[in-house]
Amino acid sequence: MNTVFRGRHFINLEDFTREEIDTMLEVSMDLKRKFAMGEDTPYLTNKTGFLMFFEQSTRTRNSMEAGMAQLGGHAGFLDSSTMQVAHGETAKDTAIILSRFGHMIACRYCNWGRGNAYLNEMARWSSAPIMNLQCDLYHPFQGLADLMTIKEKLPDLRRKKISIIWAYAESHKKPISVPVTQVLLFPRYGMDVWLAYPKGWELPEWVIEQARANAEKHGGTLTITHDEAAAYKDADIVIPKSWGNWVTDQTGATETGASKVIDDALIANKSWKCTEAKMATASKDVMYMHALPADRNNEVEDSVIDGPHSIAYDAAENRLHTAKAVMTLLVGGK
Repeated sequence: MNTVFRGRHFINLEDFTREEIDTMLEVSMDLKRKFAMGEDTPYLTNKTGFLMFFEQSTRTRNSMEAGMAQLGGHAGFLDSSTMQVAHGETAKDTAIILSRFGHMIACRYCNWGRGNAYLNEMARWSSAPIMNLQCDLYHPFQGLADLMTIKEKLPDLRRKKISIIWAYAESHKKPISVPVTQVLLFPRYGMDVWLAYPKGWELPEWVIEQARANAEKHGGTLTITHDEAAAYKDADIVIPKSWGNWVTDQTGATETGASKVIDDALIANKSWKCTEAKMATASKDVMYMHALPADRNNEVEDSVIDGPHSIAYDAAENRLHTAKAVMTLLVGGK
């Protein structure tokens, strides 16, 4: 078990070894057990964290706020529109000052081409850990919670078929950060990862190259297909979720974030929806996951997400426990 975490940034899970990720998962499980038993976990007493959001949030904000409180500290919510950032204050100045005020800065900034660069600029200047609450490229907290949930349900992950499947949605043009994080992380645990999407919704080529390298090193595989049915067939876990075609199409990019975009190319793929009929072609014990919020009746039928195969809410709960583990290790650890 690797125990040296204090003061490190948490921007991309690729920055951590598998042994370090295993440590995060072990701490998450320990905190989950203690939460279930009502046992106090005052690991961050009198510590202060700042939660800075450029976009909306439900699970991420509340898992971090509740998690910090349960660890004995305090989290301050910062809406970027009410900060001096809105008047042009730089990432450097924001990071220097907030890190002098407290013990960590967590930030969500998903704008394509801006978010990850902003987080790394803060990391250059912050004297406290910078944590990525989701950017345009990565969502490490979600990836860690997904992995924790899968390991709870399938203790032996080797050669399990995990299908990351693009799904139709009308709500808005979503970041690619969830599938990017998953396709990089899951092969590191020996899974047979399938990535399925219509042509035009590709992930960056450097992501695919790194995912293949991770698979080769750790005994997993990566299969890319435009055949939705092939991805569902005999799958142990399916993760049908929309993401924007940011790599090939910048339409919808705005100064304030991704806008709602429904065009002919999107509508042409409306059939990419998770249904009971498609789930029936997977393993008899197949499990359905989604990072939430799901675009109900576009991405997925209600009967699937609310049905016996769904573990979406288990994964959502694990956002709390993994958030607490990361904060404990990076802020209060050795």
